[in-house]
Order: sequence, then C-alpha cells, then structure tokens
Amino acid sequence: MKKLLALLLALSMMLALAACGGDTSGDTTGDTGDAAATETEDTTSADDGAEAEETGDSAETTGTAIDPSEIQIGVIYIGDEQEAYTANHYNGLVAACEALGIDPDTQVINRWTVPESEAAADALYELADSGCDIIFATSFGHESYVLQVAAEYPDIQFFHATGYQAATSELTNVHNYFADIYQARFLGGVAAGMKLQEMIDNGTITEDQAKVGYVGAYPFAEVISGFTSFYLGVRSVCPSAVMQVTYVNSWSDAALESEAAQQLIADGCVIISQHSDTTGPATVCQTAQESGSEVYFVGYNIDMTAVAPDACLTSAKINWNVPMQHAIEAVLNGEAAAVDASYGLEEEAVEITPLNTAIIAEGTQEAVDADTAAIIDGSLQVFDTSTFTVGGETITSTVDIDGYNGNEYIVDGAFAESTLASAPAFAFIIDGVTAPEA
Repeated sequence: MKKLLALLLALSMMLALAACGGDTSGDTTGDTGDAAATETEDTTSADDGAEAEETGDSAETTGTAIDPSEIQIGVIYIGDEQEAYTANHYNGLVAACEALGIDPDTQVINRWTVPESEAAADALYELADSGCDIIFATSFGHESYVLQVAAEYPDIQFFHATGYQAATSELTNVHNYFADIYQARFLGGVAAGMKLQEMIDNGTITEDQAKVGYVGAYPFAEVISGFTSFYLGVRSVCPSAVMQVTYVNSWSDAALESEAAQQLIADGCVIISQHSDTTGPATVCQTAQESGSEVYFVGYNIDMTAVAPDACLTSAKINWNVPMQHAIEAVLNGEAAAVDASYGLEEEAVEITPLNTAIIAEGTQEAVDADTAAIIDGSLQVFDTSTFTVGGETITSTVDIDGYNGNEYIVDGAFAESTLASAPAFAFIIDGVTAPEA
C-alpha cells in the first residue's frame, strides 16, 4: 500500500481539485483532454430527454438567448483533422451544430494544432476577440490558459474537455466536460479477454502467457482509470490475464507509440491497447500478424479496423457531440450550464466500435451486449472493489488516502468514477498490472 500511496500523492495535484464537485443529477456531458484516437465519421446526438450525469453545481449565471443562426463558436484543438482524437472531437462538434441548426462552416472558427503552451492563450484571445459566444478547448493542458482568458471575458462561456479546475476557479463562465469512457474501455476489455481465453482454450498460448500490453500517454488518473477499466474487462472473462503498461509521455507521437507497442510485443504481450492519439500501435499489431505472430489489438476513439484488419477487435470511443450539444444548447437558451458534466453508455456518449467479426472470439457480441445492459441498469459496476485488490488489500474508503482530499469515492462497494467531478479520479495500480511509477 505504501507504494500505491506514493503514486497517489504524486497525482494529488490533479485529484485534489477534481474531487471538489457536488451531488450528481441533471443533464450534461463530457470526455477527457487526452488526445486519444478518434473516428472520422459523424456521430448521432443524444436524445434531448436523456438523463445525463451532472457533477458539480451549475454555474449561477444567466444570459440572453441567442438565435442558432447568430451564435459564433470557437474551438482550439491539440492536433489537426488527421489526428484521431482531434478528428473525433471535430466530428462531434459538427454533428452537434447540425442537430441545432448551426452552420459549422460559417459559424465555427477552428484553430488546429494548438499546443499546451502560451500559444493556447494566444489562440483563445484571438477567438474571444473574434466575437465568439462559446469557446471549446479540447486538451488537458489547455486548462490553465482557459482560466486565464475566461477571467478577462466573463460574457463568453468556456468549455474545457478533460479538465478538473472549473469547480474551484470561482469563474461562472468556465465548465469542464468529459464522458464515462471507462465504461466503453471495460467493454473493449471484454472483447480482448474473450479472444485471450479463446487463445488459451485453443492451445495457442498457456494461461501464464495471457499477457496484455497497454500504451499509455501519461501517468495521469485519466490514463490509469482507462487502463484499469480495460484490464478489469479482460479479467472478467479471462481470470489469468496480467497487464503491462508503458507510458510514452506524449498524447500524440506515432513513433513513440509504435516503439512502445513493439517492445510490449517483444515482452510477450499478445493483446495491445492504448490511451494515446495515433494509429501507430494498430499498425504495429497488423505488421506482427502479417509476420506470423498472433497479436490482437483494441483501439481508442476511432474504428481502427481499416488500419489493422487482421488485428483490431474493436475500439473504445467517445461521442463528443453529446456533451458539446448540451453545452451549446445552454448558451443558445441563455441558461446556466453545468460546471462539471459527464455522460456514459446510457446517453450514447461512449461506445465500442463494431466488433471485427472476422477475428473476434465466438460469443463476444453476446458478452458485450449483456455487460452493456448491466452497466446501464447499474447491476455491473466497472470499479466494483470486490473484483480487484491493491497490494493484496481491498480498497474500502478513499477518505484517508493522499490525493483524494478527504472525499469518499467508494460508494456501495464500488469506486464511483466521474461522479464528484467529471474528470477521472481512479489512480490505483491494482494487482495484476505492472506500470512504471509516476
């Protein structure tokens, strides 16, 4: 436990503020600022009546309603249209605009490849001075610059994906949004675990060779939450599985991601997944298959089957149109938007892409469908504390754990992810997972 607590302490800067929200209720949505792979096809919007999970108090501001034909929207992206996470976020915005009668070609100003530096502030100032009514920032490291600029433009509403500081900023025009991607990652893990168990049953590998590799961007709670939920999904159907994690310390670097995937395969991993932005790991797994090695893959935020047709089982994906549409609707109606918001499977804000029927294990679709229904009805909790241990111990409370700021995340025997705040807070390295220390 001491080793775990040291990790949590290292992550406390993020978690301390992320845990400052209020009760959950209402409707809003969100995803994380990690630039992860994304899909290039438009997504459908959530039903207006869908009940979303709202975290934190709503901003106590009111405004004047805006006609959809008059609203101006600005967005800063960490990548360009070719980079998966950015493409997915952009497609979500386009879908949201079209659902609301907004022309994305004339009423949206896109600023591509904006780094997590002072350049972000420059881009935000430019958008603010261009008359935007609402501005989105899409990567984790943009947040400090959002706060800086928002303080000077109180009449503009700023929405930041994957962040955690809106609730403590004292700025009524700043909001965080995310999505419950851990739910989709669990389902992707189920697909991977079914394949892994099939390989064991077929004699392709032994139980002690059931090793999963994971390419992570940074040792942030968001990434840890993601790979843990994936691993729990794997282990729910393949109990002998273990997982090795590698961090590349970048959201989007194809060369580093590819190198990490290659090393994981060399270390004996037969299934690879990722929380990073490029298709590099998918390409590596496809190359391995073509070279005669049986290695499978689960992607992130875009259907990577076209890149790795012989390796990719499915991908976990965020439908950004859901949180973005709710944000824009609030501004159009002159209503206060939620400070913190996250949507999940029930609101169709997260999903796994179509299973690759050419290579999935028999029964995978049925297993995924059953677990999807169970997550939605609450009978399956992804972070059920009875399903994992940390240092041989079951986590029963977070109140006294460094980094959780005295907040209790263990509710009814499960870690309640994305409830006190939209940003992920699960930061435990559970038994069965090997990951570098932060």
